[in-house]
Amino acid sequence: MTKIIVTGAAGFIGSQIVEALLKQGEEVIGIDEFNDYYNPGLKRKNIAHFHSLPRFQLIEGDMRFLDWQIILKDAEIIYHQAAQAGVRASWGQSFCAYTERNINATQVLLEAAKDAKNLKSLVFASTSSVYGDAETLPTHERICPQPVSPYGITKLAAERLCELYYKTFGVPVVALRYFTVYGPRQRPDMAFHKFFKSILQDEAIPIYGDGQQTRDFTFISDAVAANLAAATTPAAVGEIFNIGGGSRVVLTEVLDMMAEIVGKPIKRNHIEKAMGDSRHTAADISKARQILGYQPQVSLREGLTQEWQWMKSLYT
Repeated sequence: MTKIIVTGAAGFIGSQIVEALLKQGEEVIGIDEFNDYYNPGLKRKNIAHFHSLPRFQLIEGDMRFLDWQIILKDAEIIYHQAAQAGVRASWGQSFCAYTERNINATQVLLEAAKDAKNLKSLVFASTSSVYGDAETLPTHERICPQPVSPYGITKLAAERLCELYYKTFGVPVVALRYFTVYGPRQRPDMAFHKFFKSILQDEAIPIYGDGQQTRDFTFISDAVAANLAAATTPAAVGEIFNIGGGSRVVLTEVLDMMAEIVGKPIKRNHIEKAMGDSRHTAADISKARQILGYQPQVSLREGLTQEWQWMKSLYT
């Protein structure tokens, strides 16, 4: 049995990684601070059914102040999912939460990981936000990152710290740049969650700008599969991978698809373009396909249908 650490274990992606690992019979230590960026009750709900399992242990606390030497003893894999998320909230006074949770906390973990004797892999959750308005679409990993949000800046800094600890101390880091992950348990501040909630409450959906922006959407189970592959592929160590859904879609087309899934027209309310939002994102996933054997399995329609079912169970 492998001892595995998951940071951000109660979050959208972290909780689903924990679930997949427990199903495989692994021993998991989950770490989460349960901060109030969004309703901590939702996070507790995400992991409620793990507590009865003997192979799961939850450590509650701020990553910067935990006793990592004890936690990482005999640990073989770390999935570092904990972060201060959200592009739009990263401006202004809240920025210090981004530096503390994305940069400082990652540095504390890396510092401890360099002394973890059995560590085979530390998978770092990065983001397509590091690219900003990429000049080339689909975007490959060798393109120079140019973040357009403070959030993207902090995630890029954390990613560079990972690279530094890999090159200097041999910490076996793999970075995954997620492209707009969605599906059941999605955070309330994310677009599809907000859209479906508006539909359930019969309110107009707020759309930033003209609705012609495009995104590469990645279903949650595909993001989880990418993490599991990254942690168990020796050739992945020291590398950065794009993790996308394999297709780029215009936002207005997504809304049309949602209307078909929910079976009624959607009211739309166009508002000003948001600061820090990239206009277009599209992942070149050929590197992940080649080295990790990554292949997105879930189509956008299928994924949105699953998220809609979950949203109905959450709010009705």
